[in-house]
Amino acid sequence: MRSRQRGATALGMLCIVAVIGFGLYGVIRVIPLYMEYMAIARALEQTAKESAGNPTPQGLRTSLDRRWTVEDIHSIQVKDIAIKKMGTGYSMRAFYRAEAPFLANVSLAADFDKTVDVKGP
Repeated sequence: MRSRQRGATALGMLCIVAVIGFGLYGVIRVIPLYMEYMAIARALEQTAKESAGNPTPQGLRTSLDRRWTVEDIHSIQVKDIAIKKMGTGYSMRAFYRAEAPFLANVSLAADFDKTVDVKGP
């Protein structure tokens, strides 16, 4: 009687490890993008809290510029933050695309969108 072999072959295991490795490498390359997004969101929220009561577009940009310098943010510039009048306050929106190199000429891209309302008097 013939015995049946069970289990994964070396080639099968190598393929599984390669797929898991590429996935893990992709996650490692994207984590800095999300860390910077969290810094941008934090800067927007802190600026809104700091400027509540008497906001002005120039004051918001100045406060954001200081936070951008401290947080070392490069994916989006302060001038690219949309500040719009909303009732008695303002709305700040950061909408941008960040890219991280993956392999050779292949990059990973992520779109981010954060809106924060600044309450006026």
